[in-house]
Amino acid sequence: MPPTTLRPTRATAQKEAIRRALQAAPGFVSAQQLHQLMSEEGTPVGLATVYRQLNTLAANGQADTISVASGQLFRACKPGAHHHHLVCENCGKAVEVGPPDEDWYQAVAHEHGFTVTHHVLEIFGLCPSCSSAKQDEVHG
Repeated sequence: MPPTTLRPTRATAQKEAIRRALQAAPGFVSAQQLHQLMSEEGTPVGLATVYRQLNTLAANGQADTISVASGQLFRACKPGAHHHHLVCENCGKAVEVGPPDEDWYQAVAHEHGFTVTHHVLEIFGLCPSCSSAKQDEVHG
């Protein structure tokens, strides 16, 4: 029996398609939203594959992830410096911001006898566009 030639697998093509779709997404998106966007663009990928690949991208530092009331959201990011986000609760737009003063949370933890192993900080609100639209609704 002759040896088989290795070819890129469908999973690799799907992984790349998911990575590209996440990079094109406008801010944080859920796995379901990304799955729907890909389906609408004619890229059929199973929802379980989208979840699995998004979690792999997050674990490898290629995607940011945040938890919100509706579940986990993802966004493509560049590996590197530690950062946090300002996140619009309406449209999902996100802006990367530098970390807060680490001395503060280390001091608070120490004061209460805790040893910090990691931290999560995301700031939620409305972006300028959504805030203006909300103001227009109130005054319109």
